Order: sequence, then C-alpha cells, then structure tokens
Amino acid sequence: MMAHPVEITCWHWVGFISCVLLFLAADLGLFHRRAHVVKVREALLWSVVWFSLALIFAVAVHIFRSPREALEFGAGYLIELSLSLDNVFVIALIFGYFQIPPEHQHRVLFWGILGALLMRGVMIGLGLALVSHLHWVLYLFGAFLLYTGLKMVFVRPKVEPEKNPVIRFARKVYPISPKLDGQRFLTTWNGHRALTPLALVLIMVEATDLLFAVDSIPAVFGVTTVPFIVFTSNIFAILGLRSLYFVLAGAMTYFRFLKYGLAFVLVFIGVKMLIARHVEIPISVSLGTVAAILLISIGLSVITAPRNK
Repeated sequence: MMAHPVEITCWHWVGFISCVLLFLAADLGLFHRRAHVVKVREALLWSVVWFSLALIFAVAVHIFRSPREALEFGAGYLIELSLSLDNVFVIALIFGYFQIPPEHQHRVLFWGILGALLMRGVMIGLGLALVSHLHWVLYLFGAFLLYTGLKMVFVRPKVEPEKNPVIRFARKVYPISPKLDGQRFLTTWNGHRALTPLALVLIMVEATDLLFAVDSIPAVFGVTTVPFIVFTSNIFAILGLRSLYFVLAGAMTYFRFLKYGLAFVLVFIGVKMLIARHVEIPISVSLGTVAAILLISIGLSVITAPRNK
C-alpha cells in the first residue's frame, strides 16, 4: 500500500528557495569570483551538475509525493528547458549587438537568474490564481500557445534595443555611459553616476526572459497545475540555462530544425490543453512526445548539417 504523500508546506518552499540561493552564491562567490571566459568543457560540467540535481529532485518527488508528480516535474522541466533554447539564441544576439566580451557574459546571466526567480514566482502565482478561480483560462492559454507555436515557424527573432520600451525608458531616467567599465553595472561618467552598457544588456536579458515566460509558463500548466511542481521545474530549467548558453550559443545556427521542433512542442501542448475536457493525454505520453519532437529536430539538424557547408 502506497504511503500518503508528504504535504507541501511553506517550509518546503523556503527550503527549496534557500538551496537555490545557496547554490547561486557559491557559483558567483567561489567558482566565478573573477571574470573569465567560460569554455565549453566547464559549461558541459555545470550542465551535468544542474541536470543531475534536477534528476535527484525528481526522484525525491517520486518517493515522497507520487510517481505522477515526478513525471509532471520531468515533463515541466523538459518543456521549460527546451523552450529556453530559443531564449539562448536571442541572448546570444543581445551579447553580440552590444559587443559584450565573453568573460563578462556569465555575470549578466547570473544576475539575470535572480531577476527571473522573482518574475517567474510572481507570474506562476498569478497564473495559478487565475486557473483555480477561472478554469476556462486554460483554454485561453492553449489557444495562445497554439498561436505562438505557429508564429514561431514564420517569424525570426530580432534584437532591436532602440525599439525596446524598457531600454528607452532606462535611457530617459538614467544616464548611459558609452563604454564598459569591467563587470560593473554602474560607473561614473561626466561626473555623474551612470549605467554601463552591461546594465542595458542585463535589462534586455530580463525583458527577454519575461517575454519567453509568457510562453513557457502556460505550457507547463498544460502538464500540471501543482504550484510547487510548476515553480521547481521552471527554476531548475532556468538554473541550467546559463551553462547551456555557453555550450550552445556558438552552435545555435547548426541546429537549423530546432526552432521548428520548439514550435511543434508549443502546438502540441496548446492542442493538449484545448482538448483536455474531451481527451485526456497521459502525462507519460506528453513527456515522451515532447522528448521525441526535440530528438527528431536535433537529429535532422545533425544529419543535414554537412550538406549545408
């Protein structure tokens, strides 16, 4: 007979968030105290570390909660991580546009993670509140994901900071220095305190994450509405995004079919949410479908890449 699952309390939330902050503090204060170029080997190692922690967490959920919630966590994590791949491409464009040296990019991504923790928590809370009181909102989320998936196929992301309302507002309220000042976000320019271009990049990265969260969070709602599972799967994926960036940033153009795979993932989750009232797709099928779509798109990219040289 299966034991009664452990009830999620505020202490579980506090414990999880405290562990995340501890890991991040160790990351910046111990492993990346000095600015340096994060090479592929180091990034791969960190990717394995974050993936292993997510796997351990999934096992703990399986033991102390239920096998179903463990699968929901795995599906949410995979969906969020896969959708973050498109975010990696946009972040690479932002760094290239502002000509940010590789040794300063990790610092931007680190502080971007802290901002993402807060934004994702607020957005997940608002989304779950809407779903719990207005269940039909899930159908709106489904339709939105379907639209976004189809749009992704035909629209290529662009980086246009001068048209970004957040950047334009920042330029109006605070001076911007024309040059970098090491890893600093604030500097002295013409005798006044001013933001550095690195600060503008951080603002752009935060704004980009906010836009991608509008897609990814509703997608996770397509597999689970358990608050703790939604939040933890999002956060684990975001934590792995930094190291994943340094692994994939230079090779995103190599995976030419990945964009279409991500679009199909959004379409699949959108359709799943729209037909949920009439057809229930098991979580294991959802997890397997998402994984298969990603593997096929990556496999096609690898197979066809030599022909495009």
